Amino acid sequence: MNIETFLRRMFRVGAIAIRLPGGRLLNLGDGDEPTVAVTLVDQMTLARIMAAPSLGVGEAYMDGRLILERGDIRDLLELATRNSAGARMFKRPGPMKRAWASVMREQNARRDARRNVKHHYDLSLELYRTFLDPDLQYSCAYFERDDMSLEEAQAAKKRHIAAKLDLQPGQKVLDIGCGWGGLAMSLAEAADVGVRGVTLSDEQLTTARARAAAHGLAGKVSFSLTDYRDIDGQFDRIVSVGMFEHVGRPNYQAFFDAIAERLTDDGVALIHSIGRSSGPSTTDRFTAKYIFPGGYIPALSEVLPAAERAGLWVTDVEVLRLHYAKTLHCWYDRFRARREEMAALYDERFCRMWEFYLAGAEMGFLYGDHMNFQIQLSKRVDALPITRRYMDAAEHALELREHPTARPLSVVRPRK
Repeated sequence: MNIETFLRRMFRVGAIAIRLPGGRLLNLGDGDEPTVAVTLVDQMTLARIMAAPSLGVGEAYMDGRLILERGDIRDLLELATRNSAGARMFKRPGPMKRAWASVMREQNARRDARRNVKHHYDLSLELYRTFLDPDLQYSCAYFERDDMSLEEAQAAKKRHIAAKLDLQPGQKVLDIGCGWGGLAMSLAEAADVGVRGVTLSDEQLTTARARAAAHGLAGKVSFSLTDYRDIDGQFDRIVSVGMFEHVGRPNYQAFFDAIAERLTDDGVALIHSIGRSSGPSTTDRFTAKYIFPGGYIPALSEVLPAAERAGLWVTDVEVLRLHYAKTLHCWYDRFRARREEMAALYDERFCRMWEFYLAGAEMGFLYGDHMNFQIQLSKRVDALPITRRYMDAAEHALELREHPTARPLSVVRPRK
């Protein structure tokens, strides 16, 4: 397939102008006025995009070999993913390719896991402060209302999780992959529980400890640099938010076995992770190379068998569909608003890499097969009430505690 045929098949809806090396201009799509205009500077760029579209476009944008004359990288990726959604432009990876990726990229032994975490999470804290909320929540927010700010939606996410954990005063809670400590501190304050957070990031550990001390929570919240496979002790509640994507398929059984071993007999766990709705796949090459080495977004069909083999009850499953698209949209806008600061802290290529990552991730949730899931687990069938009403009651009580004049919930409709 030559490049012109490839591009005409790719862009059928909307309008884009692409100037090829040598000056030839292609006007593609079914619209009148192009919303995006792109110049590709050389034949090698074309060849790389044809060979590996995600990696090829990402690297071309980072290196200045793909020049946006109109629109920004989010506009380009929105147009591309909207066109490719459901069009079967690219073959899904077969079982052999998935097995190879699992063995070669996702083993995540202790040393590899620590190195992979450092690659992403030990970047400057100032980078994350540019686009996250003040509590540094680096995971999917929960938009109970369409007009919620990012800060409000992240607070709602923490209430949603706390309600599902059915916290009781005096309980011991384990937070696997605790980030910069925000969730652990919120749980300790919300329910008078003791929380131990573990991470593999030096930067996160230092920040989490400093924040707990500053909030007067050092006696109730502790943090350590510990792999989930090396945790000791028993816990009434276990929570893991945004960490399971880094476990890797070869380690799913070890992860859920560790959950089962660390939970008390009447304990409850909640796993919050990005997932995919279309079944097992592989990590795209751009993300694997530049953003999350060793990472993998699982399908529920890959996760639940390991939980079942660990002897755990799957007591509740919730799928959050467009919440992360809205979260990433906020992050991208905030990053762009402070782009000059990031270019001074790192460089132009780094900024373009992060723009491509944030915009591409948003499109994966908006038009692709990505979603979030929350899996609630227990060791005993009677560890929790047998209807979900306790979740709603606890969530509402927490909201009233934070906002005594909170308004009733409204329905958030998908974007058309």
